[in-house]
Amino acid sequence: MNQKQIAYNPITRVRIWYGLLLVVLAVFGVRLFYLQIIRHDYYKKSALSGQLKQYEIPAVRGVIEAHDSEEVVPIVLNEKRYTLFADPKYIKDPAGAAAKVQKVIGGKQEDLEAKMRQKTRYAILAKKLEKAQQEKLDALEIKGVGTREESIRTYPQGSLAAQLLGFVDDEGAGRYGLEQALNGTLKGKAGQLRAITDAAGVPLVANRDNIVNQPQTGDRVLLTIDVSMQRQLEDILKEGLDKARSKSGSALIMDPNTGAIKAMANYPTYNPAEFYKVENGEVFNNAAASSPLEVGSIMKPLTAAAALDRGVVSASTTYYDPAQIKVGDATITNVEEDGGAATRSVADILQLSLNTGATWLLMQMGGGEINQKARETWHNYMTEHYRFGKPTGIEQGYEAGGSIPDPNDGFGLNIQFANTTFGQGMTATPLQMGAALSGAINGGTYYQPHLVEQVTNAKGKVTKTQPKKLTTVVGEKTSRELRQLMQHVIAKNHHLYGLPAPTDQYQIGGKTGTAEVPKPGGGYYTDRYNGTFMGFVGGDKPEYVIVVRVNEPIVKGYAGTTAAAPIFTGLTNMLINNFNVTPRGQ
Repeated sequence: MNQKQIAYNPITRVRIWYGLLLVVLAVFGVRLFYLQIIRHDYYKKSALSGQLKQYEIPAVRGVIEAHDSEEVVPIVLNEKRYTLFADPKYIKDPAGAAAKVQKVIGGKQEDLEAKMRQKTRYAILAKKLEKAQQEKLDALEIKGVGTREESIRTYPQGSLAAQLLGFVDDEGAGRYGLEQALNGTLKGKAGQLRAITDAAGVPLVANRDNIVNQPQTGDRVLLTIDVSMQRQLEDILKEGLDKARSKSGSALIMDPNTGAIKAMANYPTYNPAEFYKVENGEVFNNAAASSPLEVGSIMKPLTAAAALDRGVVSASTTYYDPAQIKVGDATITNVEEDGGAATRSVADILQLSLNTGATWLLMQMGGGEINQKARETWHNYMTEHYRFGKPTGIEQGYEAGGSIPDPNDGFGLNIQFANTTFGQGMTATPLQMGAALSGAINGGTYYQPHLVEQVTNAKGKVTKTQPKKLTTVVGEKTSRELRQLMQHVIAKNHHLYGLPAPTDQYQIGGKTGTAEVPKPGGGYYTDRYNGTFMGFVGGDKPEYVIVVRVNEPIVKGYAGTTAAAPIFTGLTNMLINNFNVTPRGQ
């Protein structure tokens, strides 16, 4: 067979073409395997990248409730509002779209148009829109423009307890007060929607590539405060500040036997629903917990309790008071009404508010003089027993700890510590003072102050707050003696405070404080004072502790007596008349 016959053999030609066909099919098969199996995820993501959007589904923030006598009522709720957003990729006519939107929501058309031209896939055009606005916007059917439901905080009680509650900003974060301190508890957990969209950017609900993680509602929080008591405290505080011609002040009522805050208020205040209208940010602070001050003579009961607890004096101890004591280069004196040099008792130190007497108590802690032992002993009581110099841990944003001098480091330590015995040269908040006094009169146990009674999660699980014992303040004997000493103050001075004469029905104890206002650069103003009052009321045992602060009142006489004491009196009468203070023996 010649070469020509071989070349044109039909069988050979078929075999060649068949082989070539197999090679081509093999190449296509390998390529398809590579694309569909090996690179499947890559090309799927590439194909979806133009259509896949990811949305956050906001969680509903937890409701805040409080007691109102026997009922539980909401004091912070949520209300539906709408956010207007745009996806500029799908907006063909930004100017025309902006003009239509502006007619519904107002504002500047040019600002809306600028947002619609941004190089982003999600631009917020407006927030907190009403339902009627949302319906009008959706009816426009503008491609690339849509609305999303969200919730905002509403306050059924208006400005009640505003600083205690705080507010939620436009980004959904809790600010100040409870909203900040419990932000993680209240905010819940946002959900997510990863959705395939159509050409207009609208999610295709039935697409199997959509992924939905449902949001988790924030926890429901029940507070310890009583709405009626809170409202009356705010009214009495405001009235007292107006009479004293003071621009600001604070007051609180707490249960000394658990640490629960029953009412806490400051003035001036604000409406948390309109926080954005506030010009001075200081009004957001809960000053009762976040603004320390030199507390003045309301410190003297705690000084006496420390000396009694150490056993360096007894409730019946007397001493000669010279009416002035020289400490280093400084001289400590008393108010003009002290009666001059005389033999005095521990009860006189509180009733006559003797600075020299408080200094004498410090000297007894040092064995008869102010020395390192005296300083360290008193410092230990202030910081470890009364827990000054550190936040209490209450559920409040920006709580302050105050300041206590170091007993072994600094200039003029002896006079510094002598001053602290009558509430100067150290700082504490009204809340810290109330917690310390509570521990000193309740038998000796320091309970952590708290505002949350219980928390209920989205599944209905309830977690109750148990009173938290942090330390032993004083012994039970000292606690009993301190109650008697503070009741003695009221018995002798009730006419000055506007209180009725003591009876066997209730025990009422208290102490005034008038503190010079420190200058920013050191020293004190000679014509500016803060007034304070700290006390308790109860039957067989103290049921409420009250602390009042009045900033720089313009009054005749001492700020503690003339400005702060009337507020204490009003609160005491309110508690006895309206909140079931149990008479003795019942």
